[in-house]
Amino acid sequence: MTAKTIRTRWLLSAMAALAVAILVVVGGGRIATRVYLDDAAARGQTTLRLAVAALDGNMRRFEPLPALIADHAGIKALVGDPANEGLRAEANRYLKEINTLLKSSDIYVMVPSGDTIAASNHDGPLSFVGENFSYRPYFQDAIAGRPGRFFALGTTSLKRGYYFSAPVRIGQDVRGVVVFKVDLDAIEASWRGGDHAIIVNDPEGIIFMSGRSDWLYAGLLPLTPERLARTAESRRYANATLRELPARHGRLEEHSLLTLSDDGRTTEYLVLSAAMADAGWTVSVLADTASAYRQAYVSVAAALLVLGLAALLAAVVAQRRARLAERMELQRSAQAELERRVAERTADLALVNRQLETEVGERRVTEQQLRQTQSDLVQAGKLAALGQMSAALSHEFNQPLAAVKTYADNAVVLIERERIDEAKDNVVRISALTDRMASISRHLRNFARKPNEKLGPVDLAEVVSDTAEIVGWRLKAADATLAVDLGPSPLTVRGGAVRLQQVLVNIVSNAADAVEGLGDRRIELAARRKSGRVTITVRDHGPGVPPAIAERIFDPFFTTKGVGKGLGLGLSISYNIVKDFGGSLSVTNDPAGGAVIVIELDAARPALREAAE
Repeated sequence: MTAKTIRTRWLLSAMAALAVAILVVVGGGRIATRVYLDDAAARGQTTLRLAVAALDGNMRRFEPLPALIADHAGIKALVGDPANEGLRAEANRYLKEINTLLKSSDIYVMVPSGDTIAASNHDGPLSFVGENFSYRPYFQDAIAGRPGRFFALGTTSLKRGYYFSAPVRIGQDVRGVVVFKVDLDAIEASWRGGDHAIIVNDPEGIIFMSGRSDWLYAGLLPLTPERLARTAESRRYANATLRELPARHGRLEEHSLLTLSDDGRTTEYLVLSAAMADAGWTVSVLADTASAYRQAYVSVAAALLVLGLAALLAAVVAQRRARLAERMELQRSAQAELERRVAERTADLALVNRQLETEVGERRVTEQQLRQTQSDLVQAGKLAALGQMSAALSHEFNQPLAAVKTYADNAVVLIERERIDEAKDNVVRISALTDRMASISRHLRNFARKPNEKLGPVDLAEVVSDTAEIVGWRLKAADATLAVDLGPSPLTVRGGAVRLQQVLVNIVSNAADAVEGLGDRRIELAARRKSGRVTITVRDHGPGVPPAIAERIFDPFFTTKGVGKGLGLGLSISYNIVKDFGGSLSVTNDPAGGAVIVIELDAARPALREAAE
């Protein structure tokens, strides 16, 4: 095989690899994006069904009430004689009692002219009595003998609410209207802070309910004069300023997309919508597509990495074959040269043989080096995989092993001094730490998935005491002090004792690293209970967390320490453990200096213990 042929084959192989890589990036990227968008759509549909069910259930609960109130004898008597002050006073008291009992927003009664003659808020600063609401569609439907439903911003109270109305009949005549206003703020408040943004818009495309207050009264559709005129006619939003949301609609295959621009930042959302026909609303769930695209990019990158490894292996095999062919060619040339020289000069045979042996020896050394290089490459791949699996174990065992070594060294000294009881105590502590490391190894899979261990009540004081025992050597090495303040009463949290101890060991060790070599080497650990939650704070007096890395500090293998001083797994593992407990882990900077780690966990009742007989 000539050098030109080899170069041609290498060029064709490189072009084929490039074509495959382009196919993986283009085709694989589209497939991965579709798969992750489908997954996001499935999760969003669940959120959408829950939101629609909550709204529909809340409204159906109050829908029959206006008709029941309209059938009350006192209300009928009042609309039959609106000027009777005694009937008005009695109706006002009745409506206020009903409103307080049902925890609705407002209940009021109107006569055919649209004037309000009785209301549950008759004695309030924003009383509806005397106000005319004849322009409202709910009044127009009810005075025509039909039940009315309408969502609007109150023109008097300036509070949003859903209105139910029913006619008050005396015989066959409609003599008045009862209106029941429901406050939906509680449902809207439950949408804040979720993974998805939930909005509700009216038939004109105007958002009137949202987990984000800055989207309220913004239009998803262009605010044409016709839409504005229809909205103004019913005074649905009173004096609220309507505006168009800076949005651009689009599609990706079967998925609807919405791109919003806010303060120079553009965000794309996957839109999942459902119509509430009875209310005339459209409920939509917006899921940020950034996560789906990010997962797709990671999948494509992984595919390219696998492809690159395969190409590298193929290149090694091809190179070996090429070198083998080259060696065979050299051997053939040497043999031909040998035959020619034997014919020409027999006297030079010995010299030629020695040269040939030397050349063959060199080729054998080269072949052995090639095989060794290949073996080293395979071994390096194995060690890389082994390193990834053992990184978490190395990090989590580092602290307990240091404590075990300290106790073991102390035990040797105590035995030499014949202080056997104290040495025995050290050995017991070493056994306990060994059990703790065994528990840690069982829980390390928590970094990738949730463990099967059930959560239960954990005595915070015991966990803090064990933590201080493990990190004692590290505090001593950093010449740091740990001040603990757990409050006046015992605290019990819901979680797992060993994993919570892991979290505190990681955080206190990081604090010791932060204050080492500084003038103020205090570390403060405090815990307090408030409203069914226990907040644990760990503050150091170090340099704090730079804003540039605050969002990445819980990422795996991210560390600001020097080489050999940390794997960057401590806070990442701690974050996942606290999440498994149903809590939260965050980091801030204290105004006076230093970082503050805040752990919030659910409070729990202390576990019952049997009394000693």
